Amino acid sequence: MTGDWLWDLLIGVAIALLVAWVALVLVLVIIRPRRGLLREALRLLPDVLRLLRRLAADKTLPCGIRVRLGLLLLYLAMPIDLIPDFIPVLGYADDAIIATAVLRAVVRRAGVDKVRAHWPGTDDGFAAPARLAGLPDAVE
Repeated sequence: MTGDWLWDLLIGVAIALLVAWVALVLVLVIIRPRRGLLREALRLLPDVLRLLRRLAADKTLPCGIRVRLGLLLLYLAMPIDLIPDFIPVLGYADDAIIATAVLRAVVRRAGVDKVRAHWPGTDDGFAAPARLAGLPDAVE
């Protein structure tokens, strides 16, 4: 009888984690970019990763932004995904979707000029991340 509370606690934690995972999957489905834009973002992934690393290393940005970017880079380096790769569309796109959400938050706090200054690719290449971040007018 004394161990029953422990099992109840473990089952409760497992259910809470499952509910949180399902909620995350639903959020990723809702914020998923259009199919063509997602393909374009995956093609530009090396430039986006360099952008994220450069922004995370920029000491002029607020600490909260750098922490988010550091956590994102850590998540991207993990071999285990939140959504397994065998799930169609979202399986391979979860990294791009999460990176897009963080990039949107960074652009809102740091500004387009700061993000553009750290972009390692061409101006044409910047168009896709700018659209992903919800800034269609950011590209000249």
